[in-house]
Amino acid sequence: MRVLVVMDPIQQVNLKKDSTMAMLWAATRRGHQLSYALQQDLYIDQGKAFGLIAPLQVFEDYNHYYELGEKSAQSLADFDVILMRKDPPFDMNFVYTTYILEQAEREGAWIINKPQSLRDCNEKLFATQFPELQVPTLVTSQQSLIREFLHTHQDVIVKPLDGMGGTGIFRLTADGANIGSTLEMLSDNGKLPIMAQRYIPEIMDGDKRILMINGEPVPYCLARIPQNGETRGNLAAGGRGEARPLTENDRKIAEKIGPFLREKGLVFVGLDVIGNYVTEINVTSPTCIREIDDQFGTSIADDLFNVLEQGVSTKRNT
Repeated sequence: MRVLVVMDPIQQVNLKKDSTMAMLWAATRRGHQLSYALQQDLYIDQGKAFGLIAPLQVFEDYNHYYELGEKSAQSLADFDVILMRKDPPFDMNFVYTTYILEQAEREGAWIINKPQSLRDCNEKLFATQFPELQVPTLVTSQQSLIREFLHTHQDVIVKPLDGMGGTGIFRLTADGANIGSTLEMLSDNGKLPIMAQRYIPEIMDGDKRILMINGEPVPYCLARIPQNGETRGNLAAGGRGEARPLTENDRKIAEKIGPFLREKGLVFVGLDVIGNYVTEINVTSPTCIREIDDQFGTSIADDLFNVLEQGVSTKRNT
């Protein structure tokens, strides 16, 4: 297959942790042809989607892990699969990129994940479509409503709707200090909605990342365990990653959400689960492949490419 990856600058990746590199290494092992673009390399000309695309070679060698060729203008529709792996922030530039990728999709390219669903499925708000799987959750820009919610539940997590890696997450208690200033900062003085969720004590046992491939769960998750008095388990916030087999409840959650992911063209997704509750559904550039692979000997990127190869083969034969 011809595979294009749209990602952050490849020279800046964390080789020990980067899930996109795991995908690129798997693609190379399987004989696929790789190309590379940054978000700003994509464009539309006369109604058609193009990119300034560089040929890419990757190597499983930490001292020499990639080589890029010269960029040239190419039609995005010429690629069998486009991996959209640009990290958040989910800003207007990201939205504009999904419009360009959506044009490529209309021309025949398969975008992982589907551009419209990247826009529609905000990683915090998407989870609210499954209230039976969530703790009490409130989304509002109104400080009075959040204070009432805090009075009811006493111990609450508040966070922005567009963060990643644990940024902007605060734990508030009903008798705590700085409630007003925290809410003012997160909501930009009441202009932006934010999310409040009842605190889940099981976070101390780990914030589990369950990876989903075409609506089916990988058999192991990564529990991200807070360290040094932190509330957040995110690896980017210093959490320790411990891979574990899925529990029966983890599988029930995956079984409930999986069909919705397939319906929306969300092929590679990360569910965040604390205790028995879903807190987020990550659709932009989910991570944790490397940590699970290292601890359990899996090859999650190969599982993903099994699905991609099958999908492209089916398309070619129809």
